[in-house]
Amino acid sequence: MFVMANKDCFTNQHLILIKEKLSTLPDEKANAIMCASFKNPTTILILSILLGGYGVDRFVLGEIGLGFLKLITCGGCGIWAIIDWFIIRDKTRNYNFDKFNELMML
Repeated sequence: MFVMANKDCFTNQHLILIKEKLSTLPDEKANAIMCASFKNPTTILILSILLGGYGVDRFVLGEIGLGFLKLITCGGCGIWAIIDWFIIRDKTRNYNFDKFNELMML
């Protein structure tokens, strides 16, 4: 059920690994992971298009240093902001997978 509810938040390879890991977890830990919220890559892409020049997309993904650098350079004079439009969805999915792995360790 978790895989179907969060299929947009992870890559296909991540979903296969997640399914395997969830099948071996005790119910208490699996319920805690199912209650976690993950960032939607499409929402972050829209945020990047609208406010990416100010580094908001990087701040949301927890990359405070890069967000600040992007803010003071106005998105690298716009070039960095445009590049992020193409890579931010994958960065969001990787962020979600890292967050999932952190929850698995708890």
